[in-house]
Formats: sequence, structure tokens, C-alpha cells
Amino acid sequence: MDRNQRVFQMTFASVYPLYVAKVERKGRTEAELREVISWLTGYDDMGIDAQIAEEKTFETFFAEADLNPASSLITGVICGVRVQEIEDPLMQKIRYLDKVVDELAKGKAIEKIERTL
Repeated sequence: MDRNQRVFQMTFASVYPLYVAKVERKGRTEAELREVISWLTGYDDMGIDAQIAEEKTFETFFAEADLNPASSLITGVICGVRVQEIEDPLMQKIRYLDKVVDELAKGKAIEKIERTL
């Protein structure tokens, strides 16, 4: 199984607590985290909870998501790779999620994370 396939088969439930810990360490809240996840994926709180409870893989998590059209405006480097240059569509979506979590943890305003004009 290649590296991408291992990531695709990880569950959102296994990564979510890491996202929460990351943003809380930097003084942000789980509610703010959920807001940016909702903006990106279209899931509301119940949808996020269902994805966690059902232990959906990232592959299924994004297959069932309604990705925000403005997500294509997410740029920058995550894990040493420019997100806008990632060729695999699923990996790019996962890195979009990583990037918005990272931006939240770094103190960026939610309006800027959500690329509102």
C-alpha cells in the first residue's frame, strides 16, 4: 500500500482529536475548528459528529462532503508541498483540511481562512 493509500484509509475520527489539540494549544477553540471544517466540507456539527462516530475514512469523508468552491483559493505549503500543486484530488482535499487547521492554529482570522471576499 503506497503512502497516499495509507492516508486515504485513515479515519477522520483518528485525526480529529489531533486537530482539536493543535488549535487548543494555540488558544483557539473546538467550535472555531468545527467552523472551518464546516466551511471546507459542508458538514454541520451533526455531520461532523456522524463522520467521527461512524469512523469514516478520509476517502469516504471527502466523497460525502460538499467541498466549498472557494477551497481552490487555498494556497501555501503544508508538509513541504504546495497544496495548489498536489495532483491527486483526494490528497489535495486532505491537505486543504490540514492547511485550514494550520491557519487557525497560527491565529489567522476565520474570515481569512474561509476566503470570504
